[in-house]
Amino acid sequence: MDFKDYKGVWVFIEQKDDMVASVSLELLGAGRKLADKRGVELAGILIGENVKHLTKTVFEAGADTVYVYDQPIFKHYRTESYMKALLDCSDKHKPEIILYGATSTGKDLASAVATDLPTGLTADTTELDVEEETGLLLASRPAFGGNIMATILCKKYRPQMATVRSKVMKALPPEIGRTGKIVEETISLKEEDIRTKVLEIVKETVKKVKIDEADIIVAGGKGLGSFDGFQLIHRLAETLGGAVGASRDVVEAGWIDHPHQVGQTGVTVTPKIYFAIGISGAIQHIVGMKNSGIIIAINKDKEAPIFQNCHYGIVGDAFEIVPLLIEMFEHALAKEKVTK
Repeated sequence: MDFKDYKGVWVFIEQKDDMVASVSLELLGAGRKLADKRGVELAGILIGENVKHLTKTVFEAGADTVYVYDQPIFKHYRTESYMKALLDCSDKHKPEIILYGATSTGKDLASAVATDLPTGLTADTTELDVEEETGLLLASRPAFGGNIMATILCKKYRPQMATVRSKVMKALPPEIGRTGKIVEETISLKEEDIRTKVLEIVKETVKKVKIDEADIIVAGGKGLGSFDGFQLIHRLAETLGGAVGASRDVVEAGWIDHPHQVGQTGVTVTPKIYFAIGISGAIQHIVGMKNSGIIIAINKDKEAPIFQNCHYGIVGDAFEIVPLLIEMFEHALAKEKVTK
């Protein structure tokens, strides 16, 4: 395959309810670094109905160009219609790299596009880099149950593609007033050409746990010994007004539900403060919380890997240390209330 015609880094811009998804802004930040390293432009591809005004957000987040498919047929996301638009744009402009958020939409679209092109796709990437000379995308992710980090290359096909989880990359501070080139695209696609129809949009009525939005997370692992022992995590989280997180082992043991799981097979979080209590620190868990502002680890095993990935570490028994922390925090909070 001749790669000389393929140039540029693209980000699929996911949008919903008239807003650009946060993961797309994060990918524009990561894509900006890759594009600058290669000396190429960063572009967004925006698909939907009445979405052209969102290009302002995309430019301010780092894009040089935005390819826009703004037609009624793209009002709702459907694999077939969005895939045809992205394939059309890719065939015309030939990017060397396309990044997608690892959301339900991004993963669905990326896998469909990869199958049709065909090309490689690295799923749930946690680290991105590019070889300056060759343009090879270095997409890294945990493998073999989270025991190692594997860097995956797509040497024979273009574009190279990867999905990246939310909160793994960091968005650039918006550059207010920054502009770029808008390329308006159209595709000859009729409703009867699409096999799926959207009959109704049902909004979620049950409030879901969203630990990825918490400023403070208290997470516990199997080191707490039992369901009853894990209640210590709830007590500290309640004292601090934080959310409860957990390792995969804890969720599989049935001590808490899956929405609380932090890690490669759970949620990626970036709180201001993250407590890792009784958590050994396997790669699978680390990739889900390594970008936290401050990481505090408590573990009685001084050799636990978590101590290589924290800002502050306490070696000791959580059942002795955590109650002391709760007492101190309660005292400090009560004193603050009296002062106010």
